[in-house]
Amino acid sequence: MSITDRLDHIRSRLPLTTLQDEALLSRRFEETLQKSRGSGVFFRRLASLEKTLEASLHKQERRLSKRPRATYPDSLPITSHKDEIVQAVKRHQVVIVSGETGCGKSTQLPKMCLEAGRGIRGIIGCTQPRRIAATTIARRIAEELGQRLGQSVGYKIRFEDKSGPDTFVKVMTDGVLLAETQGDPKFRAYDTLIIDEAHERSLNIDFLLGIIKTLLAERPELKIIITSATLETEKFSEAFGGAPVLHVGGRLYPVAVEYMPVDPELEDSGEMTYVDMAVKAVDRLRAKRRFGDVLAFMPTEQDILETCERLAGRRYPGTTVLPLLPTWRKHLSPYRASST
Repeated sequence: MSITDRLDHIRSRLPLTTLQDEALLSRRFEETLQKSRGSGVFFRRLASLEKTLEASLHKQERRLSKRPRATYPDSLPITSHKDEIVQAVKRHQVVIVSGETGCGKSTQLPKMCLEAGRGIRGIIGCTQPRRIAATTIARRIAEELGQRLGQSVGYKIRFEDKSGPDTFVKVMTDGVLLAETQGDPKFRAYDTLIIDEAHERSLNIDFLLGIIKTLLAERPELKIIITSATLETEKFSEAFGGAPVLHVGGRLYPVAVEYMPVDPELEDSGEMTYVDMAVKAVDRLRAKRRFGDVLAFMPTEQDILETCERLAGRRYPGTTVLPLLPTWRKHLSPYRASST
């Protein structure tokens, strides 16, 4: 094979590698072309480039052989919009998804991206505003794909990275993705980015959206999905050149709003804490209803644990008290009642 044929062969196979490898190998390819074709340096660089390219292609073939097959729960509203979303991702560089809380967008969109052919040359990255959301969503997606967390689906939060070379979907906080720009300013590790809960408009999210907008022209192969639970999706669409907006309904459950009567004596004494009020409210609800669930929001982790201890001490029949914490498994067993 002539030198020209070898160079053409390398050039034609570069797009078959990962996006990161293509950027690296393309730079080495251009550096090789700058050397004299008859020199020993040129032939050594060419041979090394061909060897690295073959290793990259082999790694990519191995990765594709492990690509997971997606299935979708029929109970989630977003499932009925699967085909519409998959086609939109294939046709457009930026897609806006408006979905009410509970529609399933956080767990199902990464799988729909897999079905749309994403995750092949780069990772499908999905951001979440909070660490507990990133870890629990990653676990749920992995469970639905029938895999162990850290294989096809992983997560990355501060001080903890459960992703690897075979990861197709990586769920992370928006702060982690923003920090990655220091070593990967053009997001070459990703072929798709899902900015979830964009309506929260934190400083991290705004920075990410600004960076992504500047990269769209330079990286036409990069797909962006922005999700929002509010009606302000038209603003996101306008900011990204009229990107299509897809609306997904949610699951609504009956919610009763009740106000606890004020106890003047306790209020005047100033001795009633958040925990006291939460326990008293649950006592009142238990006295009025035999069935149902109660979700109590508390300011700190210590308040949560103290509230659970006091509620468990009441030994409500047929009740399990569960603390929702990043480390909830450590605290689960002391609060489980004898019956559920």
